[in-house]
This record gives sequence, C-alpha cells and structure tokens, in this order.
Amino acid sequence: MNKNLLWKASNTIIESSNIFKFSKKVENKFNLNFKKNFNSLWNWSLKNNEVFWSELWDFSDIKGDKGKRILDKNKIFYKNIFFPDAKLNFAENLIPLTSKEIAVFSLKENGTEDFITWEELFSNVCKFSDYLIKTNIKKGDVVAAYVPNTIETIVAFLGSTKNGCIWSSCSPDFGPQGVIERFKQIEPKVLITCDHYYYNGKKINILNNVEIITKSIPSIQKVIVFSYDNTKIDKKYLSYYDILKNSKKDTNFQKFDFNHPVYILYSSGTTGTPKCIVHGSGNALIEQKKELLIHCNVKKNDKVFYYTSTGWMMWNWQVAALSCGASIYLYDGSPLYPEIDILLKYCSQKKFTLFGVGAKYLDHLKNENYNSKHLDLINLKTICSTGSPLISESFDYVYNYIKKDVHLASISGGTDVVGCLVAGNLYDGVYAGEIQGPSLGLDIDVFDEDGKKLSNNHKGELVVKTPFPSMPIKFWNDNNSEKMHDAYFNKYPNIWYHGDFIQKTLNHGYIIFGRSDATLKPGGVRIGTAEIYRQVENFSEVNEALVVGQNFNDDIRIILFINLKDPSILNSELEEKIKFNIRQNCSPKHVPSIIIECPEIPKTKSGKIVEIAVRKILNGEKINNLEAIANPGSLEFFKNLKIN
Repeated sequence: MNKNLLWKASNTIIESSNIFKFSKKVENKFNLNFKKNFNSLWNWSLKNNEVFWSELWDFSDIKGDKGKRILDKNKIFYKNIFFPDAKLNFAENLIPLTSKEIAVFSLKENGTEDFITWEELFSNVCKFSDYLIKTNIKKGDVVAAYVPNTIETIVAFLGSTKNGCIWSSCSPDFGPQGVIERFKQIEPKVLITCDHYYYNGKKINILNNVEIITKSIPSIQKVIVFSYDNTKIDKKYLSYYDILKNSKKDTNFQKFDFNHPVYILYSSGTTGTPKCIVHGSGNALIEQKKELLIHCNVKKNDKVFYYTSTGWMMWNWQVAALSCGASIYLYDGSPLYPEIDILLKYCSQKKFTLFGVGAKYLDHLKNENYNSKHLDLINLKTICSTGSPLISESFDYVYNYIKKDVHLASISGGTDVVGCLVAGNLYDGVYAGEIQGPSLGLDIDVFDEDGKKLSNNHKGELVVKTPFPSMPIKFWNDNNSEKMHDAYFNKYPNIWYHGDFIQKTLNHGYIIFGRSDATLKPGGVRIGTAEIYRQVENFSEVNEALVVGQNFNDDIRIILFINLKDPSILNSELEEKIKFNIRQNCSPKHVPSIIIECPEIPKTKSGKIVEIAVRKILNGEKINNLEAIANPGSLEFFKNLKIN
C-alpha cells in the first residue's frame, strides 16, 4: 500500500454504491466500460456533457418535466442556460416521502431535542405555503430569515420555495448592521426570525436586533417569529405556530422554470458590501443531488449531519439531502460546548451515516489529542470536511483516532456554486492531504497566471473551462452582468476563475493551498498560506496560526501569527523550531520574517481564517464588511500592533 494511501473502498462497498449504479446504467445504455475508474467516468461526463446531465436528472429521480433541450448554448460562458424548457418545484423534490419516519431531527445546545416526520413536514410546508398565498406573498417575492438552525427554519424555507418565493437567510450571530447590509439590497417582503438562541452557554436575545432591522428595511411587511424553546411570542409579531394552526394545507406544487431563483447567498470576506448571489432552483438541486448521491453515496433512510449555521451554504447543501430520501440531523450551538465531543456523541447516539464538519473542527480535535474509541460509530460511512484545506496530519488523525473504516471526503467549492468543484468518490483511494478528484460534469483545470494549463504537481489557479448548471443565474441588481463578469471572468477570458490556489497530484487528486487573493509573494514567488499552516499547526504548542504578507522594502515579507495553548511558551527556541520545520518541508522562501503570538485568530462565521482583513490592517488599508467576521474584536490586536 502506498504510504500516503489511507483508505480504499472494498468491492462490496463499491458495488452497492450509487456511483457504481449510475456507471452501470450509463455503460449499459451507451455500450461503455468505465472499469470502476473515476477518471474514465469524469472524462466521459465532460465529452458528453449534455448527455451526462440528462442521465443524472433521470438517475437522481428529479420530479418535474425535463424538456427536450438540455443546453441553450451561448458564446458567453455565463449566458449558457441548462434545461431551458424544464419545469419543477424545488420544495416538492425535497419532500419525496410522506411516511411517519423522521425527516428532520433537531438538537440544540441547551439540550432541547425535537423532530418532525415526513408526513408532518409535508403538512407544515403546505400550511406555511397557504399562509403566504393568502397574504399575497407570491412568486418572485423575497422571504428573508434571521434564524438559528432549526426545524421551523426548514419548514419556512420549503414553504416559501414551494410558492416560487426567493429565500435568503442570515444566522443570528450577525449583528443588525450585517443583516441590514445583506437584506436591504434584496428588499424582502417577509422577515422570519426567532426570539433568542444559545451559543457557548449563553442565551442571546435577537428581537432587539429585529426592531433595528425592520426600521432600516422599509420593504418588510410582515415579521414572523418562532420560539427557540417554546416560550410565548410577543403579540406585536406574527406567531409561526398560529400561522400553522390557522392555515389549510395547500397541496398544489406549481412547477417553475429550472432556472427560477430559489435562494440568495452572500459573498463573505472584508472586501466591500456583500454581493448577492442568486441561485436557480433546478440548478442547485441537480448539482447537490449529484454530490450527495454519487460523490457522498447518500441513500434513502440515511442519516445526514453537517455542522453549519443558516448563513453558510452548507446549510443549503444539507437540506438538499432530504431530496435523497435521507433524514437530516441539525445541531444549533457551539460545536465544542458543553463538551469537546458533543457532535461526535450526537453522531454515535443517533447513528449518523454521514458526519460533516469544517476542517478546523477536525484540526482542533487533533490538537487536543481527542480519541473517539469510547463511541459507537459503526453506522458512520462518510466523514465530510470543508471550509478550509484539511492538512495531511488531520487525515491521519481521523483514521487513527475517529474511525479506521470510513470514507473521509475532503470537499471544496463555495457559495458561488452552492456546491463542490472537487470532492470525494468511492472509486478512488483516500490519500493523506488530498481531495480525491473533480466533481462529475465540471471541466476543472489548473492554470498559470497567463492562462496556460499546468501539468500535475504544479500550483496554479483553479478554473472551470466550460459552463455548468450550478453557476449563479445572476447577481442581484446586476442587470448588465458587470458584477458577474468581474467576480469570475475578469482574469481569464470566458473561463470561470474560482479564486483557489490549487495543485493536481499524481493520484489525480487535488491539494488546495488557500485562496488566491491571500497567497504570499515574497520575491515574486507565489506561496499558498495552507502550505505554512500545515507545518506550523503540527506543533503541539500551537492552537492555530494566521499568516499574511506585509509590504516591506519594495517586497513582501511573511509575518506569522500563532495562537498558543500556553501563552508563556513562545521563545527563540520554539521560533527557530518552527522556522526550521518550514524551511525543511517547504522552502527558504516560505520561512516567515517575523513570528508573533496573538491572543485570538479572526475568523468568518463559517470558521474560515480571515487573512485578508489582517493583511489590509498591516498594510494600512481600509477594511469593510466587518459583520462577516465572527469575532471582530480580535482585530484590535492587529490594529494596535507596531512592527519594525
């Protein structure tokens, strides 16, 4: 076995998998033989792109009328329209069952458990839909939600999309300004919210924020409130529960265009006002079903969990698992409170088949030497990791201390595509530090700065060379498509530029080295920040690190910030060890000029390290959109820093 090969699916697993069933269906229909080789299947999906998406529609059992045309072609990349004649109802596809089995289970940090059956989910979605119809909230109207990750949120989401309304959500940890920055642009008619939520042992009231929000967004006509733990709703707001109690079930699922808007997501970061990214209903559905069914092998009656908030695209991704006939399991609260293993205990008790978390969560468990040997994880088939690159040592850690026989699928994509560009698959082995391969049907590649294809083991820009269904249908208020062009097509003509610094490996896998706009360029050499993190976070003394480039003497110097487990241990000996490790395993160019201890690493609300904001501070530039940062107070340390 290759020393970096950590796991390979058995023939038994492969031949009972969805990817095998899909392959066999295609092989039999078109007289092919992929020989259980993912690269062969992927290449076929590119060369026969329209056939692939049509076959995927059928295989994934999308409810609706596919139409005769698969692609309305255009010379301009983002003007290509997939399934231009197709009609479907997004919500109908997410409620494929009407049984008395659990559809959604909810656990909250305060210990409250709740669930809803498929039958009840169908009923409540139809009642919420009926209320919107009665109050003249119709197709194309925006329903905004400032909500925790609960069952009520999912009912409201599906009830809104059932009617062709456009959904947009923010997690309750956003302050009022962050919510206003997002929702004011899209002019919602309805705001759905909650009275309070819990995080890290604290009860946090959000209705005070709601007052500020509604005064600043005049388009909001109605505010619907549900309770986090069954307390009474203030009478000045509409009660979610009264709405369900007083509404009839509207069971008519009107079909809309494949490209009809389903939800609005937001660009994160600190580079200006959040951009409103609009995704189409069929576009998101077919991509997410592909990833869940074929790349993650989700099946009917599986139990799918992803730790996420309603402000991260992984919430949309997890909810889409309902379309596979799988139950979804929600958690609302801190992933480390009241215990470091609260999520894994939840996984053990409820017998999850897919357990999804951010890479930083796995890194944290590794750094704390956590061992799950006391937990029963026998049902767990897949562990998904995303949000940031998963380092090699964390791959090793999962197989040594979480579960040996499991498909560890590191996945990466983004809000822009509401899904993955690179993902896992059961045909290939899992190699330490590598994402297994590209997502089917997506013509991804690695380009140099001049737009030339790079060979394997060379770092460059992640691009998509041909159109794909889950690209945004538009940006809000972008009638001439300037924002769309500037976001993805400004660097390479008519080629999707994704903004990840990436390398294809000899195993046909991928390693991501961080965001392109955060790459370091000392002496003009491009260095991905993840390369340095891999070395630094291997030290037991280090909790986390942040690395940026600072303009200095007409060049860029690398400054490394480290958050230590024991604040008193940073000395010249540890500094030299860190520098030596980076020099030996990377290159002399990677070695930081300065290492500084910092009390807290700034992160976005989805757990990503905020490198660009710190770089801007050190270079005397203005930063915007602080509401995207989960802990903005952490930036004060960098603002007050004096570096020679």
